[in-house]
Amino acid sequence: MEQRHPLPPFTLETALQKVQLAEDAWNSKDPERVAQAYTINSEWRNRSTFINGRQQIIEFLTGKWERELNYKLKKELWAFTDNRIAVRYEYEFHNEEGQWFRAYGNENWEYDENGLMQRRFASVNDLPIDESERRL
Repeated sequence: MEQRHPLPPFTLETALQKVQLAEDAWNSKDPERVAQAYTINSEWRNRSTFINGRQQIIEFLTGKWERELNYKLKKELWAFTDNRIAVRYEYEFHNEEGQWFRAYGNENWEYDENGLMQRRFASVNDLPIDESERRL
């Protein structure tokens, strides 16, 4: 049986651990590593894209990090209860043309009893920035 600790129900300490583990995985820019934190049939909404399952997660993230260069992410715990966590985050990247962006967003996460994320709903807004305005 596949498990990803910490397991729900979450405490403040374990919710903070889950957020840090997610931040570290996403900053690795390794789609396979990131996908292992999700159930086989995980359900996502990322902006206006709907994704189902690990294979689609890997394909989505591969394309994302091919377009979003020098990606750097920071997540912050917003709220938690039982098997759910809400985070706010921001990340920075530039495109092939060299234009930098800062993306702001919120995510709602739902975990199964084995600590794998079964649902992820993300709302994101991008803001073009100058390289001199980078914070991450």
